[in-house]
Amino acid sequence: MNIISNMAVLSSQRLIFGLPVCDLDWSEAFTFVSTLADVPVGQTTISFLNAHNANLMAHDREYRDALSRHLVLPDGIGVDLASFAMHGKMFPANLNGTDFVPALMTYITTPKRVGLVGARPDVLERARENFAKHAPWHEFVAIQDGFFKDEDSWSVSDEIARHKVDILLVAMGTPKQEKWIDRYIRPEHARLVISVGALFDFMAGEFTRAPESARSLRVEWLHRLRQEPKRLWKRYFIGGPIFAMRTVVFSAIERMQAFWVAYRERRELPEN
Repeated sequence: MNIISNMAVLSSQRLIFGLPVCDLDWSEAFTFVSTLADVPVGQTTISFLNAHNANLMAHDREYRDALSRHLVLPDGIGVDLASFAMHGKMFPANLNGTDFVPALMTYITTPKRVGLVGARPDVLERARENFAKHAPWHEFVAIQDGFFKDEDSWSVSDEIARHKVDILLVAMGTPKQEKWIDRYIRPEHARLVISVGALFDFMAGEFTRAPESARSLRVEWLHRLRQEPKRLWKRYFIGGPIFAMRTVVFSAIERMQAFWVAYRERRELPEN
């Protein structure tokens, strides 16, 4: 990751379960990330943290280490509530990838070459076509579907480098995509790399978005659950309570630590 880029947003981050997460509104995020896409050297990888990802991070050290090297954006009501519990305020914006990435493509007006990796071959191609309709001044390239063997990863990495893209979107599902990017993607592949989860499925029309009213109420998860109940019921009905409990415990521990530090500092003050 581009160290200079990382330092530039250090003051605009807050810790969620010990992981720095960007504290930006929509305008700030678009301006900052579009600037990163124009940086002539180095590389920045963007990932997203939601309640499900936070649960995975808690028991997957490799995933957590990968995220620590990425620029992380907040995604969803769960992370907002965790921020409120830990810092007394929610994030300025819900920068979920399904909304953020397509909007970023239209925000960036300088033509870019954008590579797509992930999903089924048919979904990948439809996503590429719809991206091209969405932001026709960019060139979107379907480089590789997501169904390749682990031992072929270096070959895929070489193929990505051959296409010389400016921005790379990787859709392999969490935590696989973040780990894969961390292992195989380097500055010669793209200046800006974004792990996008199920975005290609939405762009290809495999799944529909919730109505705007549901999104404004922060209950899009109910719409997704209705579309994929077998896959998502554990995430929401088991993972949700686990995340809430983890938030309560983590917040309590942080308060106790802060109290103990303040107590010790007070004891060490010289008497007048």
